[in-house]
Amino acid sequence: MQKTNDNCSLVKLSTRMIIGGRPVEAANSKTFDTINPANGQVLAQISEASEKDVDRAVKAARKAFDEGPWPRMSPAERKVHLQRFATLIEANAEELAMMESLEAGKPITDCMEIDLPETVNTIRWHAEAADKIYDQLSPSGPGVVSMIVREPVGVVGAILPWNFPAMMAAWKLGPILASGNTAILKPAEQTSLSTIRIGELAAEAGLPDGVINVVPGFGEVAGKAIGLHPGIDCVGFTGSTETGRLFLKYAADSNLKRVLLECGGKNPFVVMADVEDLDTVADHATNSVFWNMGENCSSNSRLIVHKSIKDALVEKIAERARDWVVGDPTDAATRIGPMIEQAHMDKVLENIAAAKKDGADLVLGGKQVRKDTGGFFVEPTIFDGVSSKMRLAREEVFGPVLAVQTFETPEEAIAMANDTEYGLAASIFTGSNKTAHMAARAIKAGTVAVNCYGEGDITTPFGGYKLSGFGGRDKSLSAHDQYCEQKTIWIDLS
Repeated sequence: MQKTNDNCSLVKLSTRMIIGGRPVEAANSKTFDTINPANGQVLAQISEASEKDVDRAVKAARKAFDEGPWPRMSPAERKVHLQRFATLIEANAEELAMMESLEAGKPITDCMEIDLPETVNTIRWHAEAADKIYDQLSPSGPGVVSMIVREPVGVVGAILPWNFPAMMAAWKLGPILASGNTAILKPAEQTSLSTIRIGELAAEAGLPDGVINVVPGFGEVAGKAIGLHPGIDCVGFTGSTETGRLFLKYAADSNLKRVLLECGGKNPFVVMADVEDLDTVADHATNSVFWNMGENCSSNSRLIVHKSIKDALVEKIAERARDWVVGDPTDAATRIGPMIEQAHMDKVLENIAAAKKDGADLVLGGKQVRKDTGGFFVEPTIFDGVSSKMRLAREEVFGPVLAVQTFETPEEAIAMANDTEYGLAASIFTGSNKTAHMAARAIKAGTVAVNCYGEGDITTPFGGYKLSGFGGRDKSLSAHDQYCEQKTIWIDLS
C-alpha cells in the first residue's frame, strides 16, 4: 500500500506487467516513472516492456490461442467467464477509479459515474452478445452445403490511449475476447496502473493463462514491437493519427496484420439560427468541449454558429465554463483536472498563444493555473473570431479550448464543418427536422448527433472518416466482426 495523495485513501498500485496470467518484472528489470499530473510527483515505478517482453507476451498469447481452451469454448462458456470478469471489475471500481484520477488527472466523479460503469457495461454487453451472433448458409442450391462461418482472427495487440484507460481497454477487450481471440494490451506509458490491475482481475476471474497480457512501456519500443511482430494477427489502435500511420507501416513491413485505427478529431458543433433553446445548446456545448479537460477525440472543439445568435450563445457558454471548478481531480467538486503531462500542457498553451498571434479574440481563460501545486492545469478557454485558416480551427488541441466561427447559410455551415482532414464526430442543433436530416447526411463524420452532444451507446459503432479512422469500428456488433475471419466452407453433396 502506498500513499499517493493527501486527498485520497491508500491505494495499492500494481506495477508489474502481466504475461501468461502472472505478474512479472521486465526481462531487463527496467522501470519507468508514472507521474501524478496534479502535482508533478512520481506515483510509482512501472515495469518497462522491451522487445523481449513483447515477444514473451506474444508466445503466451499464441499458446493460449493455439493450444488453450479459450477459442475452443462455446460462445456461451466464454460469456460466463466474461460476465464474471465484469463483476470483478465492478467490485473493484472504486479502486480503479482512484487509480485513473491519480494517474490521468481525471475528475474522480467522472471516473466513478461514467468511466467505470461504462467499462463494466461494455464487457457485459459483449459477453452477452457472444452467443447471439449466427453464422450463415448461402442459397447455393440443393447440391451443396455452403457455410459462411466466423472464426477468431488470433492474437490481437491492443494499443490504448491515456485519456480513458479502463474504458478503452474494455472497448478493445470486450469484442476481442467474446470472439475467442487472445489479447496483448499496451497501455499508454502515462496511464498503466488501471490496465495492469484489470489484467490481474482477469486472472482472478478465471480467464485462462495468456488470454490477457499487459505490457506497459513506450510506443517507440513496446508499441513498435507489437506492430512488427509476426506472431500478432491484428492490431487495434486508439490514439493520434500520426502514430496510427506508423502501425500501417509496421503491418506492411511485417506480416500484413490487420490494422484497426481510431484516431484524432477536430469535431464541429453546428448551431443553426432556428434552434429553440439556447440554454440547452450552451449546456451541451460546454460539456462537449470541457469534459475530461478536452482530452477527448470526440470533443466538439469547433463551435460553428449562425452569426445572429453567436454573441448570446458564447456568453452563455462562458458563463457556464466559469462554474467548472479547476482543481484536485480526487476532489468530488472538481470538473476540470490537469493536463496529462508537462509536454501536453505546453502543447495546449502553445496552441493558445498561436491563436492570439493569429488574431483570434480571447473571450475566456487562456492561462495555466494552480502553478503552486506543481500540476499541469489549464483553465477553460474560449476564442471568438476564429477563421478556417487559423491553426486553432485545423489542428487537434486536445485540451479545454473552444474555437468559435460564424456562418450565414446552412450550406456554408456544412462546408465549414467538413473543412477538416478529420471526420470522427459532429453535433448539429436545429429546430427543423428537414435541416437535421440533410445536415446529418452531408457532414462527413462517423457519428453525427442531432440536438445533443453524444457518441451513441454500446450498440452503435464508433469510428471516423478520413484521418480519424481506418479499418473498423469500436463498440456494437461491428466490433466483433473486425476481430474475426470470415470463412466459406463448400461441401459438394453430389
